[in-house]
Amino acid sequence: MVFGFLAVLMTGCYSHRVIGYLQEPTKQNKLPVYDSVPYEPYRIRVNDEIIYRLVTMDETMSKMLGTNAVSSGQYANSYRVYSDGTIDLPFLKPIKVQGLTEAEAQEALHAAFKEIIPDVDVKMALYNKYFSVVGDANAGRYFIYKEKLNIFQALAMTGDVMNSGDRRHVRIIRPRDNGQEPEVLEFDIRTNSIIDSKYYYVYPNDVIYVARTKDSFYKVPSYSGFIGLITSSVALLTTVLNYVANIYK
Repeated sequence: MVFGFLAVLMTGCYSHRVIGYLQEPTKQNKLPVYDSVPYEPYRIRVNDEIIYRLVTMDETMSKMLGTNAVSSGQYANSYRVYSDGTIDLPFLKPIKVQGLTEAEAQEALHAAFKEIIPDVDVKMALYNKYFSVVGDANAGRYFIYKEKLNIFQALAMTGDVMNSGDRRHVRIIRPRDNGQEPEVLEFDIRTNSIIDSKYYYVYPNDVIYVARTKDSFYKVPSYSGFIGLITSSVALLTTVLNYVANIYK
C-alpha cells in the first residue's frame, strides 16, 4: 500500500519533459516540428494609436504646432487610426497609415509635414505597443520594448508560465483588420522548432492565453515539494499509529 502511494505521488511531479523549453522532438516526446518563416514587421491597423514628435528650427512653425513642448522628448497626444485607415493631424490632410510599418508611417508623416516645414524632422511611434497575458501566468498588460520580441522574452516579463500551465496548448489571440474575427494561434511552446516559426514573435495587441492542465490538482511543484509531502505524511502516519497503539495497551 505504501509503495502504491509512493508510485502515485512520483507520477505527480513536474518533469522536464512536461515543463521544459527548447526540447528536441523525438519519438518518445512526440513534440511537433514547426516550419521556419521570415519575420514580418507589424503593420498598423484600424484603432491603433500613434504619437509623433516634430523638430524644426522654424520658431514660428514651432510655436504654431507646439513643437517646443515636445522637442525635449515629450510626445504630444495620441491619434487614433480611423475606420478608413487614416489619421487626422493638425494642419494636415488625412494621412493613410493602415497597412504601413512604423518606419513607413513615419516616412509618410515626414513627407506631409515637409510640405509646410522644409527643415522638419519627424519621430513617430505606436502608442498602443502592448501585449496581454491571461491564464496560468502572471496576468497583465506588458509593453513591447523592442522590435522582434519573442514568446520567451514576453513570458519572462510575466515571470514565466506556472508549472500548472499547459505548455502544449499555448494560444495567441491576434486581432485582424476590416472587422474580421481574431486569429487564434495554438502551439506547443516546449519544442525547439518554435524558434523562427510563425508562433515565435509577439506583436502589439496580442493576447497570450495559457490554460491550466487538467491534472495539475494532483501534481506537486517539484521533487523537493514531493519529499516534503512524503516526510510530513510519514510523520503524520507515525503519530497516528503511536496514538492508536497507546490506546490499546
